[in-house]
Amino acid sequence: MALELIDFLIIISFFLVSLFVGIAVSKKSSKNASSFYLSGRNMPWWLLGVSMVATTFAADTPNLVAGIVRDTGVAGNWEWWAFLLTGMLTVFFYARLWRRSGVTTDLEFYELRYQGKSAAFLRGFRAIYLGVIFNIIIMATVCLAAIKIGNVMFNFTAGETLWIASIVTVLYSLLGGLKGVLITDFIQFIIAMVGSIWATMYILDLPEVNGMQNLITHPNVASKINLLPDFSNTELMMGIFLIPLAVQWWSTWYPGAEPGGGGYVAQRMLAAKDEKNATWAVLFFNLAHYALRPWPWIIIGLASLIIYPNLESLATAFPNLDPKFVKDDLSYPAMLTFLPAGLLGLVITSLIAAFMSTISTHLNWGSSYVVNDFYARFVKKDASEKQKIIVGRVSIVIMMACAGLLSLVLEQAKDAFDLVIQIGAGSGLLFILRWFWHRINPWSEITAMASSLIIAMIFFADSRLDTQLFANWAGYEKICFNVVITTTAWLIATFATRPTQAETLDHFNHVIFGKESKFHNFPIKILGFFMGIIGVYSLLFSIGKFLYGDVAMGTSLIGLFIICVLGLIALRKKLF
Repeated sequence: MALELIDFLIIISFFLVSLFVGIAVSKKSSKNASSFYLSGRNMPWWLLGVSMVATTFAADTPNLVAGIVRDTGVAGNWEWWAFLLTGMLTVFFYARLWRRSGVTTDLEFYELRYQGKSAAFLRGFRAIYLGVIFNIIIMATVCLAAIKIGNVMFNFTAGETLWIASIVTVLYSLLGGLKGVLITDFIQFIIAMVGSIWATMYILDLPEVNGMQNLITHPNVASKINLLPDFSNTELMMGIFLIPLAVQWWSTWYPGAEPGGGGYVAQRMLAAKDEKNATWAVLFFNLAHYALRPWPWIIIGLASLIIYPNLESLATAFPNLDPKFVKDDLSYPAMLTFLPAGLLGLVITSLIAAFMSTISTHLNWGSSYVVNDFYARFVKKDASEKQKIIVGRVSIVIMMACAGLLSLVLEQAKDAFDLVIQIGAGSGLLFILRWFWHRINPWSEITAMASSLIIAMIFFADSRLDTQLFANWAGYEKICFNVVITTTAWLIATFATRPTQAETLDHFNHVIFGKESKFHNFPIKILGFFMGIIGVYSLLFSIGKFLYGDVAMGTSLIGLFIICVLGLIALRKKLF
Protein backbone atom coordinates (compact mmCIF):
# COMPACT_ATOMS: atom_id res chain seq x y z
CA MET A 1 0.00 0.00 0.00
CA ALA A 2 1.46 3.37 -1.03
CA LEU A 3 0.44 6.74 0.34
CA GLU A 4 0.03 9.54 -2.17
CA LEU A 5 1.03 13.18 -1.94
CA ILE A 6 -2.30 14.33 -0.49
CA ASP A 7 -1.98 11.78 2.33
CA PHE A 8 1.47 13.04 3.28
CA LEU A 9 0.30 16.67 3.11
CA ILE A 10 -2.54 15.95 5.56
CA ILE A 11 -0.22 14.15 7.99
CA ILE A 12 2.53 16.78 7.82
CA SER A 13 0.00 19.61 8.24
CA PHE A 14 -1.29 18.02 11.42
CA PHE A 15 2.23 17.68 12.83
CA LEU A 16 2.91 21.35 12.09
CA VAL A 17 -0.35 22.48 13.73
CA SER A 18 0.44 20.49 16.86
CA LEU A 19 3.92 21.98 17.10
CA PHE A 20 2.53 25.47 16.50
CA VAL A 21 0.08 25.06 19.40
CA GLY A 22 2.88 23.93 21.70
CA ILE A 23 5.05 26.88 20.74
CA ALA A 24 2.16 29.38 20.95
CA VAL A 25 1.26 28.53 24.55
CA SER A 26 4.77 27.71 25.77
CA LYS A 27 5.42 31.13 27.32
CA LYS A 28 2.33 31.08 29.54
CA SER A 29 2.69 27.39 30.34
CA SER A 30 6.28 27.86 31.50
CA LYS A 31 5.47 30.52 34.12
CA ASN A 32 5.23 28.00 36.94
CA ALA A 33 4.33 24.41 37.72
CA SER A 34 0.66 25.26 38.25
CA SER A 35 0.42 26.76 34.76
CA PHE A 36 2.29 23.82 33.24
CA TYR A 37 0.12 21.17 34.89
CA LEU A 38 -3.25 22.89 35.56
CA SER A 39 -3.42 25.76 33.02
CA GLY A 40 -4.10 28.29 35.79
CA ARG A 41 -7.28 26.47 36.92
CA ASN A 42 -9.51 28.43 34.54
CA MET A 43 -10.45 25.91 31.85
CA PRO A 44 -14.09 25.56 30.61
CA TRP A 45 -16.00 22.28 30.88
CA TRP A 46 -16.30 21.65 27.13
CA LEU A 47 -12.54 21.85 26.53
CA LEU A 48 -11.78 19.64 29.52
CA GLY A 49 -14.50 17.13 28.57
CA VAL A 50 -13.29 16.83 24.98
CA SER A 51 -9.72 16.44 26.25
CA MET A 52 -10.74 13.50 28.45
CA VAL A 53 -12.51 11.86 25.51
CA ALA A 54 -9.53 12.46 23.23
CA THR A 55 -7.18 10.98 25.81
CA THR A 56 -9.19 7.76 26.11
CA PHE A 57 -9.34 7.60 22.29
CA ALA A 58 -5.84 6.16 22.16
CA ALA A 59 -4.24 4.58 19.11
CA ASP A 60 -4.79 1.21 20.78
CA THR A 61 -8.48 1.79 21.61
CA PRO A 62 -9.92 1.01 18.13
CA ASN A 63 -7.60 -2.01 18.00
CA LEU A 64 -8.80 -3.17 21.42
CA VAL A 65 -12.48 -2.80 20.55
CA ALA A 66 -12.09 -4.48 17.15
CA GLY A 67 -10.19 -7.34 18.82
CA ILE A 68 -12.91 -7.77 21.44
CA VAL A 69 -15.62 -7.82 18.76
CA ARG A 70 -13.79 -10.51 16.79
CA ASP A 71 -13.23 -12.61 19.90
CA THR A 72 -16.44 -12.36 21.96
CA GLY A 73 -18.74 -10.26 19.78
CA VAL A 74 -20.19 -6.80 20.36
CA ALA A 75 -21.35 -7.91 23.83
CA GLY A 76 -17.70 -8.38 24.80
CA ASN A 77 -17.47 -4.61 25.15
CA TRP A 78 -19.30 -4.90 28.48
CA GLU A 79 -15.83 -5.47 29.91
CA TRP A 80 -15.29 -1.72 29.56
CA TRP A 81 -18.89 -0.48 29.13
CA ALA A 82 -19.40 -1.44 32.79
CA PHE A 83 -17.01 1.35 33.78
CA LEU A 84 -19.77 3.85 32.93
CA LEU A 85 -21.03 3.22 36.48
CA THR A 86 -17.65 4.33 37.81
CA GLY A 87 -17.75 7.44 35.65
CA MET A 88 -21.23 8.44 36.77
CA LEU A 89 -20.19 7.96 40.39
CA THR A 90 -17.48 10.56 39.78
CA VAL A 91 -19.95 12.92 38.07
CA PHE A 92 -22.54 13.01 40.83
CA PHE A 93 -20.48 12.44 43.97
CA TYR A 94 -16.83 13.37 43.50
CA ALA A 95 -16.27 15.99 40.78
CA ARG A 96 -17.24 18.87 43.06
CA LEU A 97 -15.14 17.46 45.89
CA TRP A 98 -12.00 17.22 43.78
CA ARG A 99 -12.29 20.81 42.52
CA ARG A 100 -13.03 22.01 46.04
CA SER A 101 -9.90 20.32 47.43
CA GLY A 102 -7.61 22.82 45.68
CA VAL A 103 -4.75 20.31 45.37
CA THR A 104 -2.35 20.35 42.41
CA THR A 105 -2.46 16.58 41.83
CA ASP A 106 -4.74 13.88 43.17
CA LEU A 107 -1.75 12.45 45.09
CA GLU A 108 -1.50 15.66 47.11
CA PHE A 109 -4.86 14.52 48.48
CA TYR A 110 -3.01 12.04 50.74
CA GLU A 111 -1.49 14.73 52.93
CA LEU A 112 -4.79 16.58 53.04
CA ARG A 113 -6.75 13.50 54.12
CA TYR A 114 -4.07 11.74 56.25
CA GLN A 115 -1.13 12.82 58.39
CA GLY A 116 2.37 11.78 59.36
CA LYS A 117 5.19 9.86 57.73
CA SER A 118 2.90 7.13 56.42
CA ALA A 119 0.89 9.72 54.45
CA ALA A 120 4.08 11.24 53.08
CA PHE A 121 5.43 7.81 52.12
CA LEU A 122 2.17 6.93 50.38
CA ARG A 123 2.23 10.15 48.38
CA GLY A 124 5.87 9.74 47.33
CA PHE A 125 5.63 6.05 46.55
CA ARG A 126 2.47 6.37 44.45
CA ALA A 127 4.10 9.26 42.57
CA ILE A 128 6.63 6.77 41.23
CA TYR A 129 4.33 3.74 41.20
CA LEU A 130 1.50 5.46 39.30
CA GLY A 131 3.22 8.40 37.66
CA VAL A 132 6.13 6.39 36.32
CA ILE A 133 5.71 2.58 36.44
CA PHE A 134 1.95 2.27 35.91
CA ASN A 135 1.92 5.18 33.50
CA ILE A 136 4.65 3.61 31.38
CA ILE A 137 2.62 0.38 31.12
CA ILE A 138 -0.36 2.34 29.77
CA MET A 139 1.76 4.30 27.29
CA ALA A 140 3.46 1.09 26.16
CA THR A 141 0.10 -0.33 25.02
CA VAL A 142 -0.46 2.81 22.95
CA CYS A 143 3.03 2.49 21.48
CA LEU A 144 2.26 -1.16 20.64
CA ALA A 145 -0.73 -0.02 18.61
CA ALA A 146 1.47 2.53 16.83
CA ILE A 147 3.96 -0.25 15.96
CA LYS A 148 1.22 -2.34 14.34
CA ILE A 149 -0.24 0.64 12.49
CA GLY A 150 3.23 1.72 11.33
CA ASN A 151 4.01 -1.71 9.94
CA VAL A 152 0.64 -2.18 8.23
CA MET A 153 0.45 1.33 6.79
CA PHE A 154 4.08 2.18 6.07
CA ASN A 155 6.01 -1.08 6.43
CA PHE A 156 8.03 0.59 9.20
CA THR A 157 10.01 -1.40 11.72
CA ALA A 158 9.02 -1.07 15.39
CA GLY A 159 11.96 1.27 16.05
CA GLU A 160 11.17 3.53 13.10
CA THR A 161 7.53 3.83 14.15
CA LEU A 162 8.40 4.70 17.74
CA TRP A 163 10.89 7.39 16.73
CA ILE A 164 8.54 9.07 14.26
CA ALA A 165 5.39 8.77 16.41
CA SER A 166 7.05 10.02 19.58
CA ILE A 167 9.19 12.95 18.55
CA VAL A 168 6.44 15.50 17.79
CA THR A 169 4.36 14.36 20.79
CA VAL A 170 7.29 14.81 23.15
CA LEU A 171 8.19 18.19 21.65
CA TYR A 172 4.78 19.83 22.10
CA SER A 173 4.33 18.15 25.51
CA LEU A 174 7.63 19.73 26.59
CA LEU A 175 6.62 23.14 25.30
CA GLY A 176 2.92 23.61 25.92
CA GLY A 177 2.13 21.93 29.24
CA LEU A 178 -1.50 21.04 29.98
CA LYS A 179 -2.91 23.97 28.02
CA GLY A 180 -1.10 22.82 24.89
CA VAL A 181 -2.38 19.31 25.49
CA LEU A 182 -5.98 20.53 25.91
CA ILE A 183 -5.98 22.61 22.73
CA THR A 184 -4.37 19.91 20.60
CA ASP A 185 -6.71 17.33 22.14
CA PHE A 186 -9.66 19.37 20.87
CA ILE A 187 -8.27 19.41 17.32
CA GLN A 188 -7.25 15.78 17.52
CA PHE A 189 -10.67 14.64 18.70
CA ILE A 190 -12.44 16.28 15.75
CA ILE A 191 -10.01 14.73 13.27
CA ALA A 192 -10.23 11.33 14.97
CA MET A 193 -14.03 11.24 14.95
CA VAL A 194 -14.36 12.44 11.35
CA GLY A 195 -11.73 9.96 10.25
CA SER A 196 -13.24 6.94 12.02
CA ILE A 197 -16.82 7.66 10.89
CA TRP A 198 -15.82 8.34 7.29
CA ALA A 199 -13.64 5.21 7.22
CA THR A 200 -16.54 3.13 8.52
CA MET A 201 -18.86 4.40 5.81
CA TYR A 202 -16.30 3.61 3.11
CA ILE A 203 -15.59 0.11 4.45
CA LEU A 204 -19.32 -0.67 4.56
CA ASP A 205 -19.44 0.16 0.83
CA LEU A 206 -16.64 -2.28 -0.05
CA PRO A 207 -17.93 -5.04 -2.42
CA GLU A 208 -16.86 -7.71 0.06
CA VAL A 209 -18.96 -6.12 2.82
CA ASN A 210 -21.78 -4.73 0.65
CA GLY A 211 -23.61 -2.59 3.19
CA MET A 212 -24.80 -2.80 6.76
CA GLN A 213 -27.60 -5.28 6.20
CA ASN A 214 -25.34 -7.73 4.42
CA LEU A 215 -22.72 -7.28 7.13
CA ILE A 216 -24.95 -8.21 10.06
CA THR A 217 -26.42 -11.22 8.22
CA HIS A 218 -23.08 -12.60 7.00
CA PRO A 219 -22.33 -16.07 8.45
CA ASN A 220 -19.03 -14.86 9.94
CA VAL A 221 -20.75 -11.93 11.66
CA ALA A 222 -24.34 -12.84 12.55
CA SER A 223 -23.41 -14.52 15.83
CA LYS A 224 -21.31 -11.53 16.91
CA ILE A 225 -23.81 -8.64 16.76
CA ASN A 226 -25.82 -9.17 19.97
CA LEU A 227 -25.61 -6.37 22.53
CA LEU A 228 -26.00 -8.81 25.39
CA PRO A 229 -24.02 -12.05 25.81
CA ASP A 230 -25.45 -15.53 25.46
CA PHE A 231 -26.67 -16.18 29.01
CA SER A 232 -26.60 -19.93 28.40
CA ASN A 233 -22.80 -19.66 28.11
CA THR A 234 -22.12 -19.23 31.82
CA GLU A 235 -18.39 -18.63 31.61
CA LEU A 236 -18.68 -16.03 28.87
CA MET A 237 -21.60 -14.29 30.57
CA MET A 238 -19.71 -14.15 33.88
CA GLY A 239 -16.49 -12.90 32.31
CA ILE A 240 -17.77 -10.13 30.04
CA PHE A 241 -21.06 -9.10 31.66
CA LEU A 242 -21.95 -10.13 35.20
CA ILE A 243 -18.56 -9.67 36.89
CA PRO A 244 -17.84 -6.30 35.19
CA LEU A 245 -21.29 -4.97 36.19
CA ALA A 246 -21.49 -6.56 39.65
CA VAL A 247 -17.88 -6.36 40.83
CA GLN A 248 -15.36 -4.77 38.51
CA TRP A 249 -16.70 -1.21 38.22
CA TRP A 250 -16.55 -0.43 41.97
CA SER A 251 -13.66 -2.64 42.98
CA THR A 252 -11.04 -2.00 40.31
CA TRP A 253 -8.84 1.03 39.65
CA TYR A 254 -8.39 1.68 35.93
CA PRO A 255 -7.00 4.85 34.25
CA GLY A 256 -9.87 7.06 33.11
CA ALA A 257 -12.37 5.08 35.21
CA GLU A 258 -10.99 5.39 38.72
CA PRO A 259 -13.59 4.83 41.46
CA GLY A 260 -13.95 8.21 43.13
CA GLY A 261 -12.07 9.92 40.31
CA GLY A 262 -8.32 10.20 39.95
CA GLY A 263 -5.42 10.32 37.51
CA TYR A 264 -5.79 12.50 34.43
CA VAL A 265 -9.56 12.78 35.05
CA ALA A 266 -8.81 14.39 38.42
CA GLN A 267 -6.21 16.60 36.73
CA ARG A 268 -8.88 17.91 34.36
CA MET A 269 -11.34 18.50 37.21
CA LEU A 270 -8.67 20.38 39.17
CA ALA A 271 -7.97 22.57 36.11
CA ALA A 272 -11.65 23.59 35.75
CA LYS A 273 -12.89 27.14 36.35
CA ASP A 274 -15.12 26.01 39.19
CA GLU A 275 -17.03 23.05 40.58
CA LYS A 276 -19.82 23.24 38.00
CA ASN A 277 -17.35 23.17 35.12
CA ALA A 278 -15.59 20.21 36.70
CA THR A 279 -18.90 18.30 36.97
CA TRP A 280 -20.11 19.10 33.45
CA ALA A 281 -16.72 18.14 32.02
CA VAL A 282 -16.88 14.63 33.49
CA LEU A 283 -20.54 14.22 32.47
CA PHE A 284 -19.76 15.14 28.86
CA PHE A 285 -16.76 12.81 28.91
CA ASN A 286 -18.84 9.82 29.98
CA LEU A 287 -21.58 10.56 27.43
CA ALA A 288 -19.14 10.86 24.54
CA HIS A 289 -16.79 8.08 25.63
CA TYR A 290 -19.42 5.38 26.08
CA ALA A 291 -22.31 6.40 23.80
CA LEU A 292 -21.00 8.42 20.86
CA ARG A 293 -17.64 6.91 19.99
CA PRO A 294 -17.58 3.08 19.97
CA TRP A 295 -19.76 2.18 16.97
CA PRO A 296 -17.31 3.00 14.13
CA TRP A 297 -14.73 0.70 15.74
CA ILE A 298 -17.35 -2.00 16.33
CA ILE A 299 -18.54 -1.90 12.70
CA ILE A 300 -15.00 -2.09 11.35
CA GLY A 301 -14.26 -4.98 13.71
CA LEU A 302 -17.32 -6.85 12.41
CA ALA A 303 -16.40 -6.10 8.78
CA SER A 304 -12.92 -7.48 9.34
CA LEU A 305 -14.47 -10.90 10.03
CA ILE A 306 -15.55 -11.05 6.39
CA ILE A 307 -12.21 -10.05 4.87
CA TYR A 308 -9.91 -11.53 7.53
CA PRO A 309 -11.95 -14.35 9.10
CA ASN A 310 -9.06 -15.68 11.21
CA LEU A 311 -5.51 -14.96 12.36
CA GLU A 312 -4.05 -17.02 9.53
CA SER A 313 -5.60 -14.68 6.97
CA LEU A 314 -4.15 -11.68 8.81
CA ALA A 315 -0.70 -13.29 8.92
CA THR A 316 -0.89 -14.02 5.19
CA ALA A 317 -1.88 -10.43 4.40
CA PHE A 318 1.04 -8.98 6.40
CA PRO A 319 3.95 -11.42 6.08
CA ASN A 320 6.57 -8.85 7.14
CA LEU A 321 4.98 -8.30 10.55
CA ASP A 322 6.51 -10.16 13.50
CA PRO A 323 4.18 -13.16 14.13
CA LYS A 324 3.88 -12.25 17.83
CA PHE A 325 2.01 -9.08 16.78
CA VAL A 326 -0.54 -10.96 14.64
CA LYS A 327 -3.51 -10.92 16.99
CA ASP A 328 -7.18 -9.97 16.58
CA ASP A 329 -6.41 -6.34 17.42
CA LEU A 330 -4.42 -6.12 14.16
CA SER A 331 -7.72 -6.26 12.27
CA TYR A 332 -8.48 -2.54 12.67
CA PRO A 333 -5.35 -1.17 10.96
CA ALA A 334 -5.60 -4.04 8.46
CA MET A 335 -9.03 -2.83 7.34
CA LEU A 336 -7.74 0.70 6.86
CA THR A 337 -5.49 -0.48 4.02
CA PHE A 338 -8.59 -0.51 1.80
CA LEU A 339 -9.11 3.25 2.07
CA PRO A 340 -8.46 5.54 -0.92
CA ALA A 341 -5.96 8.41 -1.09
CA GLY A 342 -7.02 11.44 0.90
CA LEU A 343 -9.31 9.49 3.19
CA LEU A 344 -6.38 7.22 4.02
CA GLY A 345 -4.29 10.25 4.95
CA LEU A 346 -7.09 11.62 7.11
CA VAL A 347 -7.60 8.30 8.93
CA ILE A 348 -3.88 7.82 9.50
CA THR A 349 -3.79 11.37 10.82
CA SER A 350 -6.71 10.51 13.13
CA LEU A 351 -4.78 7.53 14.50
CA ILE A 352 -1.67 9.67 14.92
CA ALA A 353 -3.88 12.23 16.68
CA ALA A 354 -5.26 9.51 18.96
CA PHE A 355 -1.73 8.38 19.78
CA MET A 356 -0.53 11.91 20.46
CA SER A 357 -3.51 12.95 22.60
CA THR A 358 -3.16 9.94 24.88
CA ILE A 359 0.63 9.99 25.14
CA SER A 360 0.78 13.75 25.73
CA THR A 361 -1.79 13.54 28.53
CA HIS A 362 -0.03 10.65 30.22
CA LEU A 363 3.33 12.38 29.91
CA ASN A 364 2.01 15.61 31.43
CA TRP A 365 0.06 13.77 34.14
CA GLY A 366 2.93 11.44 35.06
CA SER A 367 5.36 14.32 35.04
CA SER A 368 3.09 16.26 37.45
CA TYR A 369 3.43 13.40 39.95
CA VAL A 370 7.21 13.27 39.58
CA VAL A 371 7.56 17.02 40.11
CA ASN A 372 4.81 17.90 42.60
CA ASP A 373 4.62 14.71 44.65
CA PHE A 374 8.19 13.46 44.60
CA TYR A 375 10.84 16.01 43.59
CA ALA A 376 9.36 19.15 45.17
CA ARG A 377 8.05 17.23 48.17
CA PHE A 378 11.02 15.01 49.07
CA VAL A 379 14.10 15.85 46.98
CA LYS A 380 14.20 19.65 46.94
CA LYS A 381 11.43 21.33 48.91
CA ASP A 382 12.69 24.83 48.05
CA ALA A 383 12.88 24.13 44.31
CA SER A 384 12.18 27.15 42.13
CA GLU A 385 9.41 27.09 39.54
CA LYS A 386 12.02 26.95 36.80
CA GLN A 387 13.68 23.92 38.38
CA LYS A 388 10.33 22.15 38.69
CA ILE A 389 9.58 22.65 35.00
CA ILE A 390 13.06 21.42 34.01
CA VAL A 391 12.64 18.27 36.10
CA GLY A 392 9.17 17.77 34.63
CA ARG A 393 10.48 18.03 31.08
CA VAL A 394 13.34 15.61 31.74
CA SER A 395 10.88 13.11 33.24
CA ILE A 396 8.71 13.39 30.12
CA VAL A 397 11.60 12.33 27.88
CA ILE A 398 12.60 9.44 30.16
CA MET A 399 9.05 8.08 30.49
CA MET A 400 8.54 8.18 26.73
CA ALA A 401 11.75 6.23 26.16
CA CYS A 402 10.79 3.59 28.74
CA ALA A 403 7.28 3.21 27.29
CA GLY A 404 8.72 2.65 23.82
CA LEU A 405 11.08 -0.06 25.08
CA LEU A 406 8.33 -1.84 27.04
CA SER A 407 6.03 -1.85 24.00
CA LEU A 408 8.50 -4.13 22.23
CA VAL A 409 7.72 -7.01 24.64
CA LEU A 410 3.92 -6.72 24.51
CA GLU A 411 1.84 -8.61 21.95
CA GLN A 412 -1.72 -7.23 21.98
CA ALA A 413 -3.72 -4.47 23.65
CA LYS A 414 -5.91 -6.93 25.58
CA ASP A 415 -2.85 -8.30 27.43
CA ALA A 416 -2.08 -4.92 28.95
CA PHE A 417 -5.77 -4.20 29.60
CA ASP A 418 -6.07 -7.42 31.62
CA LEU A 419 -2.82 -6.71 33.50
CA VAL A 420 -3.89 -3.18 34.44
CA ILE A 421 -7.29 -4.45 35.63
CA GLN A 422 -5.55 -7.03 37.83
CA ILE A 423 -3.10 -4.50 39.30
CA GLY A 424 -5.98 -2.22 40.29
CA ALA A 425 -8.30 -4.98 41.54
CA GLY A 426 -9.59 -4.68 45.10
CA SER A 427 -8.61 -1.07 45.73
CA GLY A 428 -11.66 0.61 44.18
CA LEU A 429 -13.96 0.45 47.21
CA LEU A 430 -11.27 2.11 49.31
CA PHE A 431 -11.06 5.06 46.91
CA ILE A 432 -14.85 5.44 47.05
CA LEU A 433 -15.08 5.32 50.85
CA ARG A 434 -12.01 7.32 51.90
CA TRP A 435 -13.84 10.63 51.43
CA PHE A 436 -16.56 9.61 53.89
CA TRP A 437 -15.27 6.89 56.26
CA HIS A 438 -12.94 8.24 58.92
CA ARG A 439 -11.38 4.84 59.73
CA ILE A 440 -9.49 4.60 56.42
CA ASN A 441 -5.84 5.60 56.83
CA PRO A 442 -2.56 5.42 54.85
CA TRP A 443 -1.97 1.82 55.88
CA SER A 444 -5.30 0.89 54.30
CA GLU A 445 -4.07 2.23 50.96
CA ILE A 446 -0.55 0.82 51.29
CA THR A 447 -1.97 -2.63 52.04
CA ALA A 448 -4.41 -2.49 49.13
CA MET A 449 -1.71 -1.37 46.71
CA ALA A 450 0.77 -4.04 47.82
CA SER A 451 -1.76 -6.87 47.88
CA SER A 452 -3.25 -6.24 44.43
CA LEU A 453 0.18 -5.74 42.85
CA ILE A 454 1.61 -8.97 44.29
CA ILE A 455 -1.38 -11.05 43.20
CA ALA A 456 -1.40 -9.46 39.73
CA MET A 457 2.32 -10.17 39.28
CA ILE A 458 1.84 -13.80 40.34
CA PHE A 459 -0.91 -14.29 37.74
CA PHE A 460 1.12 -12.43 35.07
CA ALA A 461 4.29 -14.43 35.75
CA ASP A 462 2.33 -17.67 35.70
CA SER A 463 0.97 -16.89 32.24
CA ARG A 464 4.34 -15.79 30.88
CA LEU A 465 6.54 -18.51 32.39
CA ASP A 466 4.14 -21.34 31.53
CA THR A 467 4.12 -22.63 35.10
CA GLN A 468 0.40 -23.30 34.55
CA LEU A 469 -0.50 -23.05 38.24
CA PHE A 470 -3.61 -21.05 37.33
CA ALA A 471 -4.10 -22.33 33.79
CA ASN A 472 -7.66 -23.46 34.53
CA TRP A 473 -8.71 -20.15 36.07
CA ALA A 474 -10.84 -17.88 33.92
CA GLY A 475 -9.97 -14.19 33.80
CA TYR A 476 -13.00 -13.20 35.87
CA GLU A 477 -12.07 -15.79 38.52
CA LYS A 478 -8.63 -14.21 38.87
CA ILE A 479 -10.18 -10.75 39.21
CA CYS A 480 -12.66 -11.92 41.84
CA PHE A 481 -9.89 -13.69 43.77
CA ASN A 482 -7.77 -10.53 43.75
CA VAL A 483 -10.73 -8.36 44.77
CA VAL A 484 -11.64 -10.62 47.72
CA ILE A 485 -8.06 -10.98 49.01
CA THR A 486 -7.12 -7.32 48.52
CA THR A 487 -10.36 -5.94 49.98
CA THR A 488 -10.06 -8.26 52.98
CA ALA A 489 -6.43 -7.28 53.46
CA TRP A 490 -7.02 -3.53 53.48
CA LEU A 491 -10.08 -3.84 55.72
CA ILE A 492 -8.01 -5.82 58.25
CA ALA A 493 -5.29 -3.16 58.05
CA THR A 494 -7.90 -0.44 58.54
CA PHE A 495 -9.24 -1.92 61.77
CA ALA A 496 -5.80 -3.00 63.01
CA THR A 497 -4.34 0.53 62.81
CA ARG A 498 -5.37 3.88 64.17
CA PRO A 499 -7.53 6.25 62.14
CA THR A 500 -6.26 9.65 61.09
CA GLN A 501 -6.03 12.19 63.92
CA ALA A 502 -9.22 14.14 64.61
CA GLU A 503 -7.52 17.47 63.91
CA THR A 504 -6.49 16.38 60.39
CA LEU A 505 -9.93 14.91 59.69
CA ASP A 506 -11.65 18.10 60.88
CA HIS A 507 -9.48 20.18 58.55
CA PHE A 508 -10.18 17.82 55.63
CA ASN A 509 -13.94 17.86 56.25
CA HIS A 510 -13.90 21.66 56.51
CA VAL A 511 -12.07 22.04 53.18
CA ILE A 512 -14.13 19.45 51.31
CA PHE A 513 -17.61 19.67 52.82
CA GLY A 514 -17.61 23.04 54.59
CA LYS A 515 -20.72 23.40 56.72
CA GLU A 516 -22.63 20.82 54.68
CA SER A 517 -23.17 17.27 55.84
CA LYS A 518 -20.98 14.67 54.12
CA PHE A 519 -24.18 13.11 52.84
CA HIS A 520 -25.86 16.32 51.67
CA ASN A 521 -28.41 15.65 48.87
CA PHE A 522 -27.40 11.98 48.70
CA PRO A 523 -30.87 10.71 47.65
CA ILE A 524 -30.96 13.22 44.77
CA LYS A 525 -27.41 12.32 43.77
CA ILE A 526 -28.27 8.61 43.75
CA LEU A 527 -31.25 9.37 41.51
CA GLY A 528 -29.03 11.40 39.19
CA PHE A 529 -26.48 8.57 39.16
CA PHE A 530 -29.06 6.06 37.90
CA MET A 531 -30.59 8.50 35.43
CA GLY A 532 -27.14 9.19 33.99
CA ILE A 533 -26.40 5.49 33.61
CA ILE A 534 -29.76 4.68 32.00
CA GLY A 535 -29.51 7.70 29.70
CA VAL A 536 -26.04 6.93 28.36
CA TYR A 537 -26.73 3.22 27.87
CA SER A 538 -30.00 4.10 26.12
CA LEU A 539 -28.18 6.36 23.68
CA LEU A 540 -25.42 3.79 23.11
CA PHE A 541 -27.86 0.98 22.33
CA SER A 542 -30.24 3.16 20.33
CA ILE A 543 -27.41 3.95 17.91
CA GLY A 544 -26.72 0.23 17.60
CA LYS A 545 -30.36 -0.60 17.00
CA PHE A 546 -30.67 2.05 14.28
CA LEU A 547 -27.54 0.67 12.61
CA TYR A 548 -28.99 -2.85 12.76
CA GLY A 549 -32.21 -1.58 11.18
CA ASP A 550 -34.39 -1.99 14.29
CA VAL A 551 -36.02 1.45 14.07
CA ALA A 552 -38.77 0.76 16.61
CA MET A 553 -36.38 -0.26 19.39
CA GLY A 554 -33.94 2.49 18.45
CA THR A 555 -36.71 5.10 18.72
CA SER A 556 -37.88 3.73 22.07
CA LEU A 557 -34.36 3.92 23.47
CA ILE A 558 -33.93 7.49 22.20
CA GLY A 559 -37.17 8.35 24.02
CA LEU A 560 -35.76 6.87 27.24
CA PHE A 561 -32.57 8.89 26.76
CA ILE A 562 -34.61 12.11 26.37
CA ILE A 563 -36.60 11.35 29.54
CA CYS A 564 -33.34 10.93 31.49
CA VAL A 565 -31.94 14.18 30.08
CA LEU A 566 -35.10 16.08 31.03
CA GLY A 567 -34.95 14.57 34.51
CA LEU A 568 -31.34 15.69 35.00
CA ILE A 569 -32.22 19.18 33.76
CA ALA A 570 -35.07 19.37 36.27
CA LEU A 571 -32.70 18.38 39.09
CA ARG A 572 -29.67 20.36 37.88
CA LYS A 573 -29.68 22.94 40.69
CA LYS A 574 -29.37 20.24 43.31
CA LEU A 575 -27.02 18.06 41.26
CA PHE A 576 -24.66 20.56 39.68
